[in-house]
Amino acid sequence: METSMRGATQNLWDEGAVAGFSELDRLAHRSNLFGRDRSVANFGGGNTSTKARERDHAGREVNILWVKGSGSDLATIEAGQFTGLKLDEVLPLEERSGMSDEEMVAYLAACQLRPDLPRGSIETLLHAFVPHPHVDHTHPDAINMICCAEGGEDLAAQCFGEEAVWIPYIRPGFTLSKQVGEAVKDNPNAKFVLLAKHGLVTWGETHEESYGRTIEAINRAAEFVASRAAEPFGGRSVEPPAPGRREELLAGILPALRGALSSGSEKATHKILCADHTSDGVLEFVCGRDSKEISQVGAACPDHLVRTKVRPLWVDFDPESEGAEELKARLREGVEAYRREYEAYYTRNKGENPEDDAPMSDPNPRVVLIRGVGLVGAAHNAKEAGLSRDFAYRAINVMRGAHALGGYVSLTEEESYAVEYWPLELYKLAQAPPPRELAGKVAFVTGGAGGIGSAVARSLATEGACVVACDLDEEGARAVIEGLPQPGIAARADVTDEDEVARAYRRATLEYGGVDVVVSNAGLASSAPIEETSVEMWDKNHAVLARGYFLVSREAFRLMKEQGVGGGLIFVASKNALAAGKNAAAYSSAKAAELHLARCLAEEGGAERIRVNTVNPDAVLSGSKIWGSSWRGERAAAYGIEPDELEEHYRQRNVLKVNVLPENIAEAVLHFASEARSSRSTGNVLNVDGGVKDAYPR
Repeated sequence: METSMRGATQNLWDEGAVAGFSELDRLAHRSNLFGRDRSVANFGGGNTSTKARERDHAGREVNILWVKGSGSDLATIEAGQFTGLKLDEVLPLEERSGMSDEEMVAYLAACQLRPDLPRGSIETLLHAFVPHPHVDHTHPDAINMICCAEGGEDLAAQCFGEEAVWIPYIRPGFTLSKQVGEAVKDNPNAKFVLLAKHGLVTWGETHEESYGRTIEAINRAAEFVASRAAEPFGGRSVEPPAPGRREELLAGILPALRGALSSGSEKATHKILCADHTSDGVLEFVCGRDSKEISQVGAACPDHLVRTKVRPLWVDFDPESEGAEELKARLREGVEAYRREYEAYYTRNKGENPEDDAPMSDPNPRVVLIRGVGLVGAAHNAKEAGLSRDFAYRAINVMRGAHALGGYVSLTEEESYAVEYWPLELYKLAQAPPPRELAGKVAFVTGGAGGIGSAVARSLATEGACVVACDLDEEGARAVIEGLPQPGIAARADVTDEDEVARAYRRATLEYGGVDVVVSNAGLASSAPIEETSVEMWDKNHAVLARGYFLVSREAFRLMKEQGVGGGLIFVASKNALAAGKNAAAYSSAKAAELHLARCLAEEGGAERIRVNTVNPDAVLSGSKIWGSSWRGERAAAYGIEPDELEEHYRQRNVLKVNVLPENIAEAVLHFASEARSSRSTGNVLNVDGGVKDAYPR
């Protein structure tokens, strides 16, 4: 996390880089320059525009306003994500004295150049009413330090003189757009408009001029704040523990916090957590003398509010005299109190808005600040959890500067509610695709680099899970993770070593807050007649397949009980767990131990809503490391056939006459991992073997 005193924001405009670009492509480039620096443009926030001559559907040349489409991000926006509106049809709205949001949206939809273009930004009219070819609206930290400070208007005058126009806070929409347009027209010498508790508007005759004015305003504001800088947040009231101690604390408390944030309301969803205990800016804040009070003032601007709620949860903690158990209790109490206050906030403000029928959102906090330790972002998936954390960074930066200028002010409770439950803001959120069935879940897969493990990882990630691929082959596991559609991590662990297993779970906890689904799949195989089976062979099979499954399960139970929101274990066993395997006593008996361990754990886990089920594959040769080893030759010898005849042998011995693929096993694992599919199933066995009659469960 960068701080407000990091130095000048660079002007990155390079005319040579856009030579030959169309006006729309130049606009996309300009937008990307803003978005690459999150202290200038938040994810999804801000909007940019250009006015150009284009041909309409009839081939007539018309004036077009190209403006950022709703829901896109300046960092990645492309030409096709801007919407085009017929400017000459939009501008008559300047003569109106008022317009509802619904009327505005309907009117602008009728002005679109083409019906296939995205819906325009909430602030489209602001761009139309500013009488210049290029307009930029951003929410830079340095600007909002002034816009969110006590006496912000006077401070803006001191910083910018008559070059800036100040507009008091009003929710974005028709009225604000009209005020900005009039301010620019009435102040021809102005270069900037500062929006109280909101952000910055600049304009220019060229792309370069509008962009450059934004950078100029940011640097002037940053210099102004730096000239008045005091000791951040009133100085430190506590010294942070050493990094290792902070990490130990987080590893100890995150599962309990995750459980609290994932429950307590019918609106609550499973949460992914994204913690930061290392950034200088975060530590400066959570150790600050005045930080608790400042953190509870409210959101810095509408953009922050959407991902941080009205305020974070602040949890007092003394790292010198207290430990993880005290902190866990305080976190649980704090989350409960936060929910009660949020529900009261919703009730109070909904009463003032009888026409508002928006149901209450999840009342759990999105950001948790732990005194002396760090910050935790929480959301229904890893991307959103990271954004909650990142928006908290931005808020801390704004608070730092505003506090130095004399005091931080925020949106009022009424203003916050009006944004949080604003139909146009809810529309943006509604554009997100519906959550997948494992959204918010973390899946821990052992043997994650192998054929079955990689297929399981892909299947669970496709349904929204964050996957931790655990394997002795960490590079192989990392390659699997890199190919997944969701965030994930690779972790090395020998499942026979309890310390390594615990470290792998610790990594998962620090990365995502905990674990919900555990797939025990690490394996090996060896084949020999009993008289040729060595003690070493016996012990190795039972170490990996019995002891390994036990250690992975024991750690899973400890963690899931701490979370208190249930969970699921799926054992990938074998047909040999039910049917004797010729010349495979060590392997088959270890697999039988897995199956009975799963049944025992199903009995133990029921009261905690921890489900334990088993999938029994048979002869999954494709992509298998086991079948690529000596096991293939050994099994062929046991059946008196050549190694290259194994596939056909296995196909012919099952009643469906099919080969079993890793993807077939992954489908069965997904069935048990998904509560939507198997919430009433535990202690079950699902054979995926094509139908081997000796393995039919009895």
